[in-house]
Amino acid sequence: MSWAGARRRLWTVAAVALAVAGADQLTKALAVWLIPPGGVSLVPGYVDLVLVANPGAAFGLLAGLNGARWVLAAAAAVAVVLGLWLAATHKAGVGGALGLIVGGAAGNLIDRLRLGHVVDFVDLHWGELHWPAFNLADAAITVGAVWLGWQLVRRS
Repeated sequence: MSWAGARRRLWTVAAVALAVAGADQLTKALAVWLIPPGGVSLVPGYVDLVLVANPGAAFGLLAGLNGARWVLAAAAAVAVVLGLWLAATHKAGVGGALGLIVGGAAGNLIDRLRLGHVVDFVDLHWGELHWPAFNLADAAITVGAVWLGWQLVRRS
């Protein structure tokens, strides 16, 4: 493995991560600014925009844990560092996926450090069945994890 190849992969991850984290922060700022109290329906019966201050992890897990903000912030920081390390030490082809994961983790880390919670605003539902509210960072992490898993399975 050459340093030039590792540096190229790191740049790919960093570029994707910065784009995701920037877009995430922009969409959250727009959500806070534009979504009225009580939310707004985009596709009635399926997609609403609502503001949710999520102090926990995905699906609100750990929300009641004393010190959850710092535990989750530390976990996000570890995810960012681990993603960059993986990009530098592993073969090409996973940079885009790692960039999505790192960028999503960074976007939510910024919220935790700045606000003490993550801003979620997309509410998908079908009748009374609701998926927990999420944001662009959450979507990027999910897509990146699926993409990374697919890449790893495909190679083995």
